[in-house]
Amino acid sequence: MTRIDAREIITARLVLVPLTVEHADEMAGVLSDPVLHTFIGGAPDGPDALRARYRRMTAGSPDPAVSWCNWVVRLRDEDRPAGTVQATMVPDGSGLVAEVAWVIGTPWQGRGIAVEAARGLVDWLAGQPDVRRVIAHVHPDHHASAAVATAAGLSPTDEWQDGEVKWQRTMRS
Repeated sequence: MTRIDAREIITARLVLVPLTVEHADEMAGVLSDPVLHTFIGGAPDGPDALRARYRRMTAGSPDPAVSWCNWVVRLRDEDRPAGTVQATMVPDGSGLVAEVAWVIGTPWQGRGIAVEAARGLVDWLAGQPDVRRVIAHVHPDHHASAAVATAAGLSPTDEWQDGEVKWQRTMRS
């Protein structure tokens, strides 16, 4: 299996742009609301901490079999960032499992942006020949995130990890 690199993904209202270190300043503002950490813990990072984190993320996984893909979600009409999506691809038997996540800044929530971004990401992953399954972990009380997972074609399983429900979609066997 070959390493997968993030590529630009275009949807009706969004452009998912591969993450760079240079995104840190504008993303610090987008992700600054402590409410975004209600279910995931922690606190918002400032620009310097985001730059350091984005530097590690864009360097890629130290394991050559694992691909880290991260995108900034940009609103096409406004040409401004609204959040992030990510996929980590890990070998699993005959293919790759992609673990996905999404975060949309508070001012842009409730507009279907997370749904559109997650669908765009999952559709892109479906086009990657080695990706067999897509999974996400959703806190059982995070109903908005569960709705996003459902809209992206994932279904809840009976499996739990770190207090979150594993959601899954099989792309191909």
